[in-house]
Amino acid sequence: MTKSTSTEDSPTFIGLRGKMLQNTVSLMASVGFLLFGYDQGVMGSLLTLDSFKKTFPSIDTSRHSDAATMQGFTIAVYEIGCLFGALSTMGYGDKIGRRKCIFIGCAIMIVGAVLQCSAFTVGHLIVGRIVTGVGNGINTSTIPMWQAECSRPEGRGRLVMISGALITGGIAFSYWVDFGFYFTSGPISWRFPVAFQLIFPILIMPFILRFPESPRWLIKKSRLDDARLVFAALDGTPVDHPEVKSQLRDVQKSLEEEHIAGGDSFNFKRLFSQGEHRDFHRLMLGLWAQIFQQISGVNLIVYYAGTIFENYIGMTALNSRILAACNGTAFFLAAWIAFIFIDNIGRRKLMLFGLVGQTLSMAMLTVTTWESENKGNTGAAIGAAVLLFVYNTFFGIGWLGMGWLYPAEVPPLSIRAPANAISTAGNWSFNFLVVMITPVAFESIKSFTYLIFAALNLLMIPAVYFLFPETAGRSLEDLDAIFAQCNPWKPWTIVKIASRHPETKAKVVTADSLLEQGKVEAEMYEDSEDVS
Repeated sequence: MTKSTSTEDSPTFIGLRGKMLQNTVSLMASVGFLLFGYDQGVMGSLLTLDSFKKTFPSIDTSRHSDAATMQGFTIAVYEIGCLFGALSTMGYGDKIGRRKCIFIGCAIMIVGAVLQCSAFTVGHLIVGRIVTGVGNGINTSTIPMWQAECSRPEGRGRLVMISGALITGGIAFSYWVDFGFYFTSGPISWRFPVAFQLIFPILIMPFILRFPESPRWLIKKSRLDDARLVFAALDGTPVDHPEVKSQLRDVQKSLEEEHIAGGDSFNFKRLFSQGEHRDFHRLMLGLWAQIFQQISGVNLIVYYAGTIFENYIGMTALNSRILAACNGTAFFLAAWIAFIFIDNIGRRKLMLFGLVGQTLSMAMLTVTTWESENKGNTGAAIGAAVLLFVYNTFFGIGWLGMGWLYPAEVPPLSIRAPANAISTAGNWSFNFLVVMITPVAFESIKSFTYLIFAALNLLMIPAVYFLFPETAGRSLEDLDAIFAQCNPWKPWTIVKIASRHPETKAKVVTADSLLEQGKVEAEMYEDSEDVS
């Protein structure tokens, strides 16, 4: 980092400042989620490869009728690793900072990927997936928080949504890699796609520690000078700019209200008490946002797209892989719709729009797959394939990035790291549940598997409408003021309270505005200690 000595210049990180630095932070975060998406999607089309089945015959459902449970466990155990990785950040996440957590997560994922691609037994593969999951759990509980804490209110949604879109980019990429290696023979057809994920953490690790640390974490650690430099670099302003001072003051005030200035006195009991800023209420909103994302049924499709097209819709191995890759690509494109609208129409409307579409898609999938399975209806099979695309489109718009953005925004700074650890652990717990039961459900109740998820999506609509407040356009500190007005015994009132709260407007820096803000700042501080 370059520290500026002139008040006319802003400090820089890796030679960047202002919007360019914000966008580069977002890009680095997105590479982490590209890795996440690739790892989510890569196994789906490998399960039916001859070389994979020969290496791991005990999870070959075509050879053993009782292998579905073991296959589901082998794939889903990755989520158990993610769960433990996410929960581990509760202990050290706030002690070592956001960047170091990401660095550690990437290092662990490298070890896990090597173990997976070198596996010759199911036990070896399971260990590799658990280790990879631990690293990914650390990353997914930290990256959205780091990105949100480094973003301006007016653009925070779009920047975090890029990461959401890159999840699907990773999924789509993994499908196309799987498809390309389908035409090869021998173990390389599955070992290379699994090993390819090594590229992403290798790209992240040399650079992540050169990026700015979260300024809010720095303030929590009483490192005000470092936080001032980061705010100034992210805003592209001098370190003594009134806006930098204002941001420092807002975060400090928020922490003082929670009585944790200094940052090392976190008490686990805080998570289960309301306090000044309604900590438990906000923890629950973040946790349920993550749970809702998973019980919508998306990973039923992400993990098993190729298998669904081939085994349950009746397509050829080649066509199923082409469609799975195209489905992942359409999923990636749909995610950018949310990027366009997230800060304009808000979080709530996108979430509700997604849920309505997901409910209808799952209900119609039940009908079309039943027709295909029981009556051999070719038109119904085509309709089911189309509906898998439709479902992913609605999910990409409404919930893909939202499940990571909302839990990063809602908790107060005092508990943000442990709250994100818990909400991310909730994501992976229910991710494991869905991925584990999917093969068993398809074997037992076949097309009615979709009906379960249709009902769950339907039930989520009123929950979001009555309980989830709008966070678009509000600074992370504004949310403290919003929740402070809510009676914790009447959580449904938060939606109306938030709707009355004005959005944080972007400030245009001009010579006149600098002068005016300087006057205002002087008045604000004439009877108090200047934070600089």
